[in-house]
Amino acid sequence: MSSVITYKGYAARIEFSAEDDCFVGHVAGIQDVVGFHAESVSELKQAFQESVDDYLKTCEAINKIPQKPYSGKLMLRIPPEIHAAVATAAQLSGKSINQWATEALGREAHH
Repeated sequence: MSSVITYKGYAARIEFSAEDDCFVGHVAGIQDVVGFHAESVSELKQAFQESVDDYLKTCEAINKIPQKPYSGKLMLRIPPEIHAAVATAAQLSGKSINQWATEALGREAHH
């Protein structure tokens, strides 16, 4: 079983380790390895926030730009007939394709 928590734009995947009898988390969406663990949910949230803060401070100390999980730009390759249907749906709703797709993807990602 896994769950996700977020802080300062970073997300972490959380799992419970029965072997170690604790929660284990890793920041997702970046190549740098940032991990943490805790025995309770409240400690886990604090450990995650401290890990992200430490990561950002460490990057600053060594003059490294911290990796961002996602830029907000997403390029998709879709069949032309789907592109046409999306363009039509967006136009009928009075929105740009970007606005329409953002709303549609948001609905699907959060249900």
